[in-house]
Amino acid sequence: MSKAGHILAIDQGTTSSRAILFDGRGTPLAEARREFPQHYPGDGWVEHDPSDILRDVRAVARGAVEKGGIDVASIAAIGITNQRETAVVWDRATGEPIHRAIVWQDRRTAPLCHDLVADGHAELVRSKTGLLIDAYFSATKIAWILDHVPGARARAERGELCFGTIDSFLIFHLTGRRVHATDATNASRTMLFDIHAQDWDDELLRLFRVPRAMLPRVLDSSDDFGETDPELLGRPIPIAGVAGDQQAAAFGQACLTPGMAKSTYGTGCFALINTGETPVVSKNRLLTTVAYRLNGKAAYAQEGSIFVAGAAIKWLRDGIGIITHASQTDDMATRVPDSHGVYFVPAFVGLGAPHWDSEARAAIFGMTLDVGPAHIARAALEAVAYQTRDLMEAMAGDWGGTINALRVDGGMAANDWLCQFLADLLNMPVERPKVIETTALGAACLAALRVGVFDGLESVSDAWGSERRFDPRMELGKRDRLYDGWRDAVARVRSER
Repeated sequence: MSKAGHILAIDQGTTSSRAILFDGRGTPLAEARREFPQHYPGDGWVEHDPSDILRDVRAVARGAVEKGGIDVASIAAIGITNQRETAVVWDRATGEPIHRAIVWQDRRTAPLCHDLVADGHAELVRSKTGLLIDAYFSATKIAWILDHVPGARARAERGELCFGTIDSFLIFHLTGRRVHATDATNASRTMLFDIHAQDWDDELLRLFRVPRAMLPRVLDSSDDFGETDPELLGRPIPIAGVAGDQQAAAFGQACLTPGMAKSTYGTGCFALINTGETPVVSKNRLLTTVAYRLNGKAAYAQEGSIFVAGAAIKWLRDGIGIITHASQTDDMATRVPDSHGVYFVPAFVGLGAPHWDSEARAAIFGMTLDVGPAHIARAALEAVAYQTRDLMEAMAGDWGGTINALRVDGGMAANDWLCQFLADLLNMPVERPKVIETTALGAACLAALRVGVFDGLESVSDAWGSERRFDPRMELGKRDRLYDGWRDAVARVRSER
């Protein structure tokens, strides 16, 4: 670390926005957080109001600085991390969105994706982007907005509209509408970005009918994204680090060498393994993506995405009311010796990797008259571990090397019972860091690198520390029996069965 300074990280997630103030060693000092409304206008449709997000981001940024009790002059930079793939289209002149943001979970464009696959475009998209054609990614969401908002397509062709993932929308507004940019990790999740050429691809833009004029400039993950308007915190502050949430989490977990893996547990569950300077093509329907880009040079990762993890716990609370607070699930899981044969497959918006079945829907199996709320809550937690094993087995098959441990983070990783069950089911050590919110830490590290608060990648490794390690202790036969039951349950909800 070459100079003192605080870093403010903005972590804009799927259900909440938060800001965390870090010192120059990567230690969190203060946090502010706000939840915002979710909109569900149709079956499998999920939307956010970008104005809600922008309002809350401004509020939590100010709140974290105020709670930290520091002089704003000591903030060296801001880092931003964000829910990925969520698509916003807004008026370039006014900054006003022309439609609510279509969230990464949204499945409305699944039929279009099916048609594109049937028409033979899957290999083109995979070879250039590392992605599968799926409604999860941004490209078909942009096209949907342009097709359904009157006059939008013509305005986009004239350069009057901007597209961006949430990071880009925030940068645009926080800089006083001066900067329209994104970073390589977020660009790599749009289905429009060639991860080998590191640029927007004209062939893909034609395929998805997205005008190039509306796209942001693509920068490194640690770069100059402009300065904030003084109105935000009282003086201009450089935005110096940007990464999609899962890449930021991997960076904050110091997964900086090939073979290191992490899994983040928030609304969804996302596992990444660093594959180094060479993109690894998956044989198991995982994604190839940009892990980070520094000094114009990309590092790559393989990723498995699970659409619903913490969202299933939220459904237990808000949907059927068997809990009043998410933290209750830890106690409920330990109150019963097992799930009593209950399996909860949380395919509320389809199944992600490695199944990629957008038509699958959630189900609970094995219900008998003596099943109670504790069994269902435990089954919901177990589902997170089962889905993680799905991903780790696919990664091991592609990677070919040994994954020595899994680093975990996100809100659900605070649950000791879940971490132990993960270690047992994976037969692999699970490491939980001292800073559980590594998504925000990763964004802070990227910003710290740019402004010289961190000297280099060794400073990122120094900022990571283990709080607890969970070693496997479950008998092999039991582990396999439990997992066999899960695979049977998944097969029952598959649309292709």
